[in-house]
Amino acid sequence: MTTSAVRLEHASADRGGRVVWSDVSVEIPRGEFVAVLGPNGVGKSTLLQVVLGLLPLKAGHVDVLGRPAGRANARIGYLPQRRAFDPATPVRGVDVVRLGLDGDRWGVPLPFAGRWTAAGRARNERVREVIDVVGAAGYADRPIGQCSGGEQQRLLIAQALVREPELLLLDEPLDSLDVTNQASVSALIQHVCRSLGVAVMLVAHDVNPILPYLDKVLYLAHGGALMGPPEEVITADTLSMLYGTPIDVLHDRAGRLVVVGQPDAAAAHAPH
Repeated sequence: MTTSAVRLEHASADRGGRVVWSDVSVEIPRGEFVAVLGPNGVGKSTLLQVVLGLLPLKAGHVDVLGRPAGRANARIGYLPQRRAFDPATPVRGVDVVRLGLDGDRWGVPLPFAGRWTAAGRARNERVREVIDVVGAAGYADRPIGQCSGGEQQRLLIAQALVREPELLLLDEPLDSLDVTNQASVSALIQHVCRSLGVAVMLVAHDVNPILPYLDKVLYLAHGGALMGPPEEVITADTLSMLYGTPIDVLHDRAGRLVVVGQPDAAAAHAPH
């Protein structure tokens, strides 16, 4: 078993003939919580697609859980960008979680399916186990449309965890949540990372809700990337070097970070 969950070496990606980022060399160790940051359009979601093998690299190499990208997807939990469920959606939260196990089958699982077989009971136990891990037992039997945004997000994280992944990819999981739920879900993700040894790559626009829980940040900008502890990467000197233009990093009274710079950087970024 390799010590890295994801390793990119001199990697370049493009879309429609446009280079998104190039010559990126980073390594994400197993069991670490890493935020993928940067303004809109720099290729944060593209990076997740490369890790999943959905987008081949233009140049360089990517290794995921010791294998070429796309070959280890059964060991990856993935939560794409989403919108909230319609309030009228009748499917229960527990059934949404179970779709992580058998979503490739036709239809939604029946409430009592698998009760009389050993395999079915084991699958039901696994679903309940992961619901407990994310703290969703109190509302998992409710229709998903009647759950709050934070409750829905916990259930979707449970869905991504139900196959016992070694790597968790989360694409902007905090965007539709209020400040309280952002902190709650961030703490949950850190707990999963620490207790289960799962490596996490979380795409975010705002680092502040997750800052206390992170091991490292991977910052994409102007076609390049820097990775390291937040206090080393999110600095005026480091970001100025990455953007190639003067950038200031300020702290407000609450300790939140605000990145200020040229319009193309700051407008897509502030407050960050």
